[in-house]
Amino acid sequence: MDRTSFLFLAEGFEEIEALTVVDVMRRAELPVVTVSIGNSRSVKGAHGIVVDADALFTDADFSSVEWLILPGGMPGASNLYNFAPLRELLLKHNTVKGKIAAICASPAVVLAQSGILKGKHATCYPGFEDLMEGAEVVPEPVVVDKNIITSHGPASAMQFALAIVAAEKGEEVAYEIASGMLLYPQNHQYYF
Repeated sequence: MDRTSFLFLAEGFEEIEALTVVDVMRRAELPVVTVSIGNSRSVKGAHGIVVDADALFTDADFSSVEWLILPGGMPGASNLYNFAPLRELLLKHNTVKGKIAAICASPAVVLAQSGILKGKHATCYPGFEDLMEGAEVVPEPVVVDKNIITSHGPASAMQFALAIVAAEKGEEVAYEIASGMLLYPQNHQYYF
């Protein structure tokens, strides 16, 4: 049975971060389902873009999870953190060293405040470092530490998505996907 990744959408999510990850993962043929944590599949992002999620949290089957992915944005990240069933799912997944990826405010607001980043190298949107208690904050666009990938914001959404692809399918596949989108790294260096 193929394992599925889940990307969570809450009112006020950062659209670039969410949709870039879904697009890049699907280009790499990685199964990913967008999940609304609200009562409607239609979720409005931080910049007024409405996205129809593939499923509601209450209807999603999390029995075979590959990645749990959190876009940032405000108040999106706060809304994710305040949704207790998602926090419980993240904690349970982390307990078994399950793969978790978060970008922008979500590494600080959701993961760090849930205790998931204790002892981990991670990054977050500038200005949220005070919430990163227990984490070693690294001033890089994308940081990979074992089962956790974090990224600092909208500008690094593509590298964040490619880091997930690299973790799943290897750097060669991530490079092929990046090249196909005409993304050429400065100094011939990617962040994955």
